[in-house]
Amino acid sequence: MAEGPTILVIGPRWVGDMVMAQCLFAALKEKHPHAAIDVLAPAWAAPLVKRMPEIRSQIDFPLMPGALEVRSRRRFGRLLRGRYDMAYVLPGSWKSALIPFFARIPHRVGNLREMRYGLLTDVVPLPEALKRRTARAYFGLARGGTFRAPRLTVDKANQADLLARFGLSGEKFVALMPGAEFGPAKRWPSDHYAGLARDMMAKGLGVALLGSKNDADVTAEIAALAPGAIDLAGKTRLEDAIDLIAAAKLAVSNDSGLMHVAAAVGTPIVAVYGSTSPENTPPLSERSELIWLHLSCSPCHKKVCPLGHLNCLKTLDVARVTAAADRLLEIPAAA
Repeated sequence: MAEGPTILVIGPRWVGDMVMAQCLFAALKEKHPHAAIDVLAPAWAAPLVKRMPEIRSQIDFPLMPGALEVRSRRRFGRLLRGRYDMAYVLPGSWKSALIPFFARIPHRVGNLREMRYGLLTDVVPLPEALKRRTARAYFGLARGGTFRAPRLTVDKANQADLLARFGLSGEKFVALMPGAEFGPAKRWPSDHYAGLARDMMAKGLGVALLGSKNDADVTAEIAALAPGAIDLAGKTRLEDAIDLIAAAKLAVSNDSGLMHVAAAVGTPIVAVYGSTSPENTPPLSERSELIWLHLSCSPCHKKVCPLGHLNCLKTLDVARVTAAADRLLEIPAAA
């Protein structure tokens, strides 16, 4: 077998962005079939990266988010010297390009972003139209190959154990993911999610509420308003969430990381947008419904509504999302 290049990817720090980064990984594997691709990313990303067959290994990123720590980056970069032929820098910050530079990786690729002349050897132009279209922007760094939607592998044994443990029946439940790490301007209100949960249970479907421990207050509120919904926020690992979403008949989510996970495991997805736009970060799936009110103040891309009313989400009624869910579930509309 011919030996391919060794490639280091400086990965993003959000779940959704890491899923979308697979568009780049697949293109690199197409161009370099025998390449060994490693991803430098936070420890939380390891279970996600393991579900990507293009990746050889994940290397824990040694620093806290936002930390400059040039000396630490220099030390870490020196540890990597001689190991890689190429590096791809996905984050746009100046500091994110330091480790490949200190590692003396000969070919360092990325968008210019924070004036990274010298740190990168190959600056790939980023058209204005792609600045918020993350999947396409990442793919563009490959300079070739075929654009493919992310596809995560599923651990069927772990999936079966989870379904049994939580009393869920495969493909007879809906996964609701009401959280959004970015901020409240991405979160459809809890009472709306509860209304949707009640609608789904009235149709004979189970409802599982998924998210991290940071979403537990939101899911607890929904569970209290929708008795019978199973609250799993903070009770599952990331790899468990992947396998449970893959088992669901339908997923409903805000514009969040788990939305992209749902698309990447082939589960039909209803995606609710508020401060962001489905034109920029849609779930890369043919079986999706994108719900957005197109208000004059949206998308603002803010974490908190700058106008204080959050109309882009509060006025998005339950009936509209239920109708989208019914279409994907192929449930006939009520007469």
